[in-house]
Amino acid sequence: MDDTRLVIVTGMSGAGRSRALAALEDFGYFCVDNLPPQMIPQVSALTQIDDPHFARIAVACDVRGGELFASLLDILNDEDQLADFRLLFLDCDDATLIRRFKESRRRHPLEGGRVTLARAIEIERTTLEPIRSTAAMVIDTSDLRASELRARIMRDFVTSTDEHTLSVVVQSFGFKYGTPTDADITFDVRFLPNPYWDPDLRPLSGKDAAISQFVLTRPETQSFLEKWMALLTDVLPHYLAEGKLSITVGIGCTGGRHRSVALSEETAKRLKAAGYRVSVVHRDIDRDPAAAAR
Repeated sequence: MDDTRLVIVTGMSGAGRSRALAALEDFGYFCVDNLPPQMIPQVSALTQIDDPHFARIAVACDVRGGELFASLLDILNDEDQLADFRLLFLDCDDATLIRRFKESRRRHPLEGGRVTLARAIEIERTTLEPIRSTAAMVIDTSDLRASELRARIMRDFVTSTDEHTLSVVVQSFGFKYGTPTDADITFDVRFLPNPYWDPDLRPLSGKDAAISQFVLTRPETQSFLEKWMALLTDVLPHYLAEGKLSITVGIGCTGGRHRSVALSEETAKRLKAAGYRVSVVHRDIDRDPAAAAR
């Protein structure tokens, strides 16, 4: 089954429509927020042209469109204008919606004058009920965390294998140059013997066979790798379940040239064998080798 070409996102204000659209954008959809319903057929036609940028499109429509929004149901029911789409409706109970608006200090789009927040929610719910009843999917976000909503959308709207596989960046670095600010997991391997102290090995890097052999064949390294990979393969699926598509694993030694490089290469090789999409970055490998470690 191919990914849905056109997803129309609507629902109660405060129920997570913007988060849903952001998730779809991260999953490769071209997204348009607050689109007048009258323009949906034209946007839908873009999915039929030979342009990968518009292969999957998601649009959000809501009561902010005022009178324009009233035509949404007619457009959804007109097969001559719109034949191939899925309607995602985000719902939420009244108490949670009120709490969310109070916490965010945002005004409901129908609130104002004599219309209280509770009344605005009531009016919106009545207005949207005919659309809700036609939705291919209704997600109640009352008890959903943002990561859980993202995971639901990935499960139900993305079928390509790549989007269901966590992408891992393994980055070596030197602590003397600072830890990487974008790392999700960071590990210090300075406890391992340092090839810097061998004058013949000092000019080499962890990508050279001599350094790799020096670092990886030691019993303490073998013991570490066994536990290290067990940890990674245990926690990485949970990152994906939380809705993350990529993470960065930082492995650091003193100068970022020898031990961390060799272990990053080995970690990447093993993660690839486990089915992950992996890339390797050696942040500090080209720094002055003479100053790489002490």
